[in-house]
Amino acid sequence: MAVRRASPLSPEARRASIIAATLPLLRAHGRAVTTAQIALAAGVAEGTLFRVFPDKEALIAATVESAFDPAPVEDELARIDRELPLRDKLVTAVEILQRRVERVWQLMAVLGIAAPPDPKARAAAGKLMTEADGRMRAQIAALFEAHRDELRIPPEHAARLLRAMTFAGTHPRITDVPLTAGEIVTVLLDGIRARDDEELS
Repeated sequence: MAVRRASPLSPEARRASIIAATLPLLRAHGRAVTTAQIALAAGVAEGTLFRVFPDKEALIAATVESAFDPAPVEDELARIDRELPLRDKLVTAVEILQRRVERVWQLMAVLGIAAPPDPKARAAAGKLMTEADGRMRAQIAALFEAHRDELRIPPEHAARLLRAMTFAGTHPRITDVPLTAGEIVTVLLDGIRARDDEELS
């Protein structure tokens, strides 16, 4: 099958389009994906890949890095309608966070990634994740802020609890039956006791 001629793109746009085409192939085939498959999906000649990336491993590494990029999730959280009721806002936020957990975990599992092998790379990745988590917690706390009078705990602590429950209720290494976004929000807001007048310990 002839490869269709790629339309002119800037180097940055070309790199981004190749990464975008590679990500679903990595999810489906893992490291067994071929550069021929990637080139076909990206609509470029195979040689073009190696003008953008030095080798296949560099392309895979760049694609994994893009999958961990928190910016798209932060953008989604920022677009949640602040006029929605608290429960609806939180369900939407949890659904966004759950999709991130599922996408990242699935990619790590298929590629056999636990952590970057290089200590400096691990430290850098950890720092970036910590910073991203802090920004996402702040965005979630902002969802609670307008409802501060309805809460028995500060919005920042409520955001921390929501993040922790979402991760624990979604990650397949922690739960065998993932919780729905609605279940997570209901437990956080209402608890599981028949009475709701108990103070949080």
